[in-house]
Amino acid sequence: MKFTDDNVIIKTEEYRAILVGVQLNEDISYSMEELWALAVAGGVDVAGEMVQNKEKPNTATYIGKGKVDELLEMCTNMEADTVIFNDELSGRQLRNLEDRLGIRVIDRTILILDIFASRAVSREGKLQVELAQLQYRLPRLTGFGKSLSRLGAGIGTRGPGEKKLETDRRHISKRMDEIKRELLEVKSNRGTQRAKRLKSGIPVVAIVGYTNSGKSALMNRLLQMTEKEEKSVLEKDMLFATLDTAQRNVKFDTNQEFILIDTVGFVSKLPHSLIKAFKGTLEEVTYADLLLHVVDVSYPDHDFHINVTNKVLKEIGAGEKEKLLIYNKIDIARDMSLPQNGDEILYISATRGDNMEQLIQRIKEKIFSDRIIVSMLVPFDRGDISSYLCDKSRVIRMEYMESGTEFEVEISKKEYGRLEQFIIR
Repeated sequence: MKFTDDNVIIKTEEYRAILVGVQLNEDISYSMEELWALAVAGGVDVAGEMVQNKEKPNTATYIGKGKVDELLEMCTNMEADTVIFNDELSGRQLRNLEDRLGIRVIDRTILILDIFASRAVSREGKLQVELAQLQYRLPRLTGFGKSLSRLGAGIGTRGPGEKKLETDRRHISKRMDEIKRELLEVKSNRGTQRAKRLKSGIPVVAIVGYTNSGKSALMNRLLQMTEKEEKSVLEKDMLFATLDTAQRNVKFDTNQEFILIDTVGFVSKLPHSLIKAFKGTLEEVTYADLLLHVVDVSYPDHDFHINVTNKVLKEIGAGEKEKLLIYNKIDIARDMSLPQNGDEILYISATRGDNMEQLIQRIKEKIFSDRIIVSMLVPFDRGDISSYLCDKSRVIRMEYMESGTEFEVEISKKEYGRLEQFIIR
């Protein structure tokens, strides 16, 4: 893996890293496991890890002086060329550590941002990641070392003099303003699309959850069950496989349809700048009629994943949205007795297809609860209405009468107001 000046990871050579964590008031074993998984997702060969118990971080080097010496020896013995810290470091800490260790030092935030930079596909996704990188970089200009010189499209690659710092600040601020303007245009376009969607009355279902919980696998299974496999999304057993929001139209054989949205996965210690940058994309969740909160039930501490996801949902203003809690991967979950499926909780396997019919039934109950069954008489000269009913509604009965076509159909309350003149009972 190679960290480049244009924010892209190129897998040319594999970096060998030592992971470092500081345990303050709570157990960080899971957080360190996740850092290991993030490093692997970024193409890093993890040689080992170091954890120090401290009451508070060292302001100069985050870990204690003795631990820095121990880390230097560890890096030499294991031939590591990179050190990755589990927490966000200041520019001063990054510089001091690199000066002492003589190798590259990055923190969890830089690692996540690099992974995002390498996975973003759409123009919006790339802009959001660049904005998050610049937001991270700006307050660290006074103390950055080699690590930050590789971020920000080559801005500020020389040593920081006072004049140079001011120039860098202006460059970064200007670029951030440009990105924000571009993202506003994208947001405006999305708002136009959303307005059309609201006018059409088609419900929206958003899939949310911790990264690698099986959100994309669930989306693909739902598409497969509605014969939409050609619209499948990327599905991979790795952290942050999905970064760009994917939207698909799902239509049942009953003509009931909804828009299904797959979103970026959440993770503990998700950089605030990243949440802020992706808020435009994530705001689609706040307009959804139903959230499918997917949980990897095979992971022992899945309650932790649930809490992190709920926290992020609350941050983006979707904490009170109606949701179904979906425990996924029951095909690989071991030594656990699964409660029965209920109105708000379902146990499924998106890969194997277990209980998917029940999930579809729950989705129908949640988003089509405002549907009513009516009888309608449509004159023969209003073929447009007949076509609309056949294409967009669940037709229960259709019979040709002397004065027109009589339908028994299921329609929404909104459609009722629009079609009231044709309703006979």
